[in-house]
Amino acid sequence: MRRRLSVAAALAGSLLLAACGLPQAVGPTAGDVASTQVDGVWRTDGYGWVIQVAGGHAKTYDITSLSCIPNGDLTRIDGSPGGAAQFGKRDTAEETLRRNPDGRTAELRLLGTAADIDLVPLPALPELCTRPTPSDPLTTFDVFWATFAENYNSTVRKHIDWNAVRNTYRPMVNASTSPDQLYQILVNMIRPLGDNHAQIDGPNDQEFTGQRPGTRDDDQVDDTDVTKPIDQHLRQNLGVRDIQKWADDDIAYADLPGNRGYLRITAFQDWGTKPDQYVARQALLDKVLDEVFTDQHVRSWRSLIVDLSYNEGGDDQLGLSLAGRLTDRPYLAYTKFVRNNPTDPTKYGRARPVMVVPTADRPHYTGPLRLLTSDLTVSAGETFTEAVMARTPPATRVGTTTQGVFADDMERQLPNGWSFTVGNEDYIAPDGRNYEGPGIPPTTEVPSLTPQQLAADQDPALDLPSDTR
Repeated sequence: MRRRLSVAAALAGSLLLAACGLPQAVGPTAGDVASTQVDGVWRTDGYGWVIQVAGGHAKTYDITSLSCIPNGDLTRIDGSPGGAAQFGKRDTAEETLRRNPDGRTAELRLLGTAADIDLVPLPALPELCTRPTPSDPLTTFDVFWATFAENYNSTVRKHIDWNAVRNTYRPMVNASTSPDQLYQILVNMIRPLGDNHAQIDGPNDQEFTGQRPGTRDDDQVDDTDVTKPIDQHLRQNLGVRDIQKWADDDIAYADLPGNRGYLRITAFQDWGTKPDQYVARQALLDKVLDEVFTDQHVRSWRSLIVDLSYNEGGDDQLGLSLAGRLTDRPYLAYTKFVRNNPTDPTKYGRARPVMVVPTADRPHYTGPLRLLTSDLTVSAGETFTEAVMARTPPATRVGTTTQGVFADDMERQLPNGWSFTVGNEDYIAPDGRNYEGPGIPPTTEVPSLTPQQLAADQDPALDLPSDTR
C-alpha cells in the first residue's frame, strides 16, 4: 500500500522536533526568490539531515532526537545549470539544491539517486548542532539505536520490536565498554534484520553487512569468481571470440550466436573513474552505451540478454540510463516513498514517481529482453529490475530471487567516528508491490551462479532458448 504522511503524523513529528530542541519550519519568504538562492538552514523531510548553506558551502548534519553530528562539507560550484545550485568537491557536483517557486521550500538531489528530497527552512541551526555530541560508548549506542528507531523502513515489515532490542542491549554498555565490545553489540542488534543495507564499519577495519537469510553477498562471492567462469563459458561453449570490457571490467558486452546480444554489468559504482563520482560514471556509461546500442546492433538483435545476476548496486540513475536505451516511450519505473515520521514507522512522505525516459537522439532497442538475476543482484541492480518490469515487451526475468534491498544507503556517522548505513525508503514496483525484504522473484526460475555451476563454467540461465521477435 502506498502511504502518505497525515496531518496528525506531521504534527507528531513537529512536536518531537520541538522536544529535541530542533527549530520548526519558518514561514514563506516574501516575494519571488531565484532557485539558486539557497542560503539558509534546511531540514530534510525524512532522512534526518540538516543542511546549512552559507559562504559558498553546504554543510550536512546527521540529526536524531538526541544528537547532531557533522557529516560532510561541500563547496558551491559556479555555472550551475538549469536554475539549481550545485555543490561538490574538486569542481565535480555531488548534489544540487533548488528553491521551489513558492520561494519557501526547496528540493535536494543527491546526484546518482532517482528522486528529489523535500527541504523545509529552519530559522537557525538547531541548538544541538552548536555543541559536540559526546563520543562515549553509551552515547554512541543511543545515537545508533535512535537512528534506526527514527528512520529504518522495515521494523514493522519484519516484526522487529526495536524498543525491546534497546532494552536487551543497552544494559550491556557502560563507560568502560571497549570499542570491540561495543562494535559486537551493535552488530548483534542489526544482524536479525537480515538487511544488506544495514552495515557498520567499526574499529580495526572491522565491517559487518547484513543479508537476507539463505543468501550470499560479495564478501562470500567475488565478482571475478563469477565473471571468469562465465567468460570461459561464453568462449568455450558459445563460440564467443570477442568480449569487450569497460569500467574496470564491471561492464562487458559480447555478440552471441543467433543475432543475440549479451550485456553484463556487475556494479553501478566503483568503475575506476577519476574522480570516482556519479558525474564521471554517467559520462562513462553514456560512452559505453553508445558503443553497444549502435544502429547495426539494434537492427540485428533478435534478443538481448542483460546479465545482472551479480550486481553490487550503486547509482540508481545509471540503471535508469540503461533502461532508457531499451524503450522508445516513457513509462513508470517505480515510485519512491521516504519514511518521514521519527515516532511512527508506518508514516511516509509524498509519492515520488520515477520514470524511464528514452535517451534522446540515440538508437533504442525495443525487442525481446532477458534479465538474469540472483540473490547477488543487490540494490541498484534491483531497482533496474523494477525499471524493466513495465517495459513493452516486459523483460523475462530468469534466475533466482534478488537480495531484497532498494532504498538508497543513508550513510551516517557515529559520535566515536564509526560509520553505518540504514535504509529509510520504500520502492513500489510497477505491479504495485513492495519487494523490500523478500526480493523480486524471477518469471522463470533457474539455479543461478551456484558453486557447482561456476566450477564447471556453466550458466543455465544464459543458455535457455531465447524469445525472439
